[in-house]
Amino acid sequence: MKNQKLESFLCKASPVTFSLIAAVLSFSTYFCMYAFRKPFSVGHYNTTLSLGPFGDGQLKIMLIFFQIIGYTLSKFIGIKVVSESAGANKARLIIMLISVALVALFCFGLTGPSYLGLICLFFNGLPLGMIWGLVCEYLEGRKTSDFLFAALSTSFIVASGAVKSIGRLILSYGINEYWMPFMVGLIFYPLLLLSVYLLNSIPEPTNEEKALRCSRPPMNEDERKLFFKSFAPGLVLFTAFYMILTAFRDFRDNFAREIWDSLGYAASPEIFTLSEFPIAIGCLVLMGSFTLFKDKTTFFGIGLVTILSMLLVGVSTWLFQLGQLDPVLWMVLSGLGLYLAYIPFGCILYDNLMGLLKFSGTAGFMIYVSDAFGYLGSVGLLFYKNFARPNISWLNFFTQLNYVICFVGGILIILGNIYFYRKVFRPSSFNRIADVIHS
Repeated sequence: MKNQKLESFLCKASPVTFSLIAAVLSFSTYFCMYAFRKPFSVGHYNTTLSLGPFGDGQLKIMLIFFQIIGYTLSKFIGIKVVSESAGANKARLIIMLISVALVALFCFGLTGPSYLGLICLFFNGLPLGMIWGLVCEYLEGRKTSDFLFAALSTSFIVASGAVKSIGRLILSYGINEYWMPFMVGLIFYPLLLLSVYLLNSIPEPTNEEKALRCSRPPMNEDERKLFFKSFAPGLVLFTAFYMILTAFRDFRDNFAREIWDSLGYAASPEIFTLSEFPIAIGCLVLMGSFTLFKDKTTFFGIGLVTILSMLLVGVSTWLFQLGQLDPVLWMVLSGLGLYLAYIPFGCILYDNLMGLLKFSGTAGFMIYVSDAFGYLGSVGLLFYKNFARPNISWLNFFTQLNYVICFVGGILIILGNIYFYRKVFRPSSFNRIADVIHS
């Protein structure tokens, strides 16, 4: 399942040419995935469902909840599946998983506002959570991995807004909001197949890259346990930070329509795309610039950017509440702060950490540990909003989350960076750990 001509061309191509083509193919693949996951969130679904002793639940919250449950379970499954995947199996697996998600959207259109619709959204989310890690494995362990991951990460920033805009456009033509998600997915399915086929033609890292960034073979269960135990305190702090960050990011993404409606942009479907585009460009430029640095500089540079991004979220929200920022600028600045912290944990940070620790294994393991607990945090946040704070407005709840992320997230990321700073700059203890890992 490879294009031999493209593979041969990329083997001989310059680093710049290779990086640009690999970036476009990975971007396109993950962009298409969002067409199967996020369009439904642009619907209103103004219905309530009885939850027995728990009372009534808003249908939209319940739909998002069930999809995230499936997506979260997928992340836990991905800890094993992604870290052990190899070769051509990745491409087949991507296509199979997204095809299952498309069938689930078709069934969602058939069932409409019912409990069966919740089950359909669960099975829509269940396969999609593994796509990120499978795409990342094509890019990790290379000289330009930081740039490639930065380019890939902009896909979900842009795609999230783009598929919502397309979904709103389809709704404007009178398509039922229960069939709209399937229609969006169907539009993108041919492009997905082409993107995966071409992405699978990217050659493996060269011997030079393997020596520079360590080889990235699949990790078995014993290797995963050894790596986590060796650096547990720092990894737990990073995972806790990513947990609240993912909950915040997912809430912003899933309820973007309600937030923008509250800000006075109910009649502007293009706002979903236009507001995310400058965020994507800012993240691409800053994250891609880490390609110019190496090893420790990149890793701790990411830590510094993440800390400053937390300040940006908090300060921009404070200025907005004071009336010093207009709504669009606030959403762009707080979104930029969010994604400058979120993106590195999805790929760049752990790829660099594996190279820095000289551990021979895939970064997909810790990416999926963080992701799994991150979406567990998202599920918890939805429970809290639906049952503990059902009457607070979407905008006020979102504003409060900005401050939580700023203060709690800032503390966690500072402590995590201090831990790894001490590991890296205390050579005697660090080398003893490295020797244990390699023995």
